[in-house]
Amino acid sequence: MASKGMESMKLAEEQIKLLEENFTKVSKHPDETTLMLIAAECGLSEEETMKWFRLRNAQWRQAEGLPAELGSVKD
Repeated sequence: MASKGMESMKLAEEQIKLLEENFTKVSKHPDETTLMLIAAECGLSEEETMKWFRLRNAQWRQAEGLPAELGSVKD
């Protein structure tokens, strides 16, 4: 189910598991501090973590039948 953008990130299974847990249990749109903590926990840069969340949000929105980009509809 991963999109092409996410596949190109070459993440370890454990990193994906941690990212998914944070996505579902913490926030789909983490603030800067939370993003920094998630990045540290996963051993990724903040930029990589931000990119993953952006791609994962687009994937989630499409699965929900919403536009891939954040628009007027709030999650």
